[in-house]
Amino acid sequence: MTTAILLQAGGTGGFGIQQMLPLVLIIVVFYFFMIRPQVKKQKDQKKYVEELKKGDKVITTAGIHGRIADVSDTTFLVETEGGGKIRFDKSAISLEASKALNAPAPVAKVEAKAEKAKA
Repeated sequence: MTTAILLQAGGTGGFGIQQMLPLVLIIVVFYFFMIRPQVKKQKDQKKYVEELKKGDKVITTAGIHGRIADVSDTTFLVETEGGGKIRFDKSAISLEASKALNAPAPVAKVEAKAEKAKA
């Protein structure tokens, strides 16, 4: 009887690893598809905000469009199109919207505008 108990105890070691393998795989997949991209996005946002300077066009997370009038340690003074100036925390600048605003126009659109101007 003691031999049967020892055999069962010895045999469950491999079975425990087989049970843990799906859990480990779920954690690895979760890391690569959820955590890692989020950390990369945060690093890109921080780098973008650090590189902003006076005169750059930005859009805030609230959707306010403007141009940076002054830069301090933790805030930007943004001049809006209406001439008003509003101070925003650096974290309030939207990376995606601001990059889209500052992206150069595609060549086809530039050529189409040039043709319309000639006509």
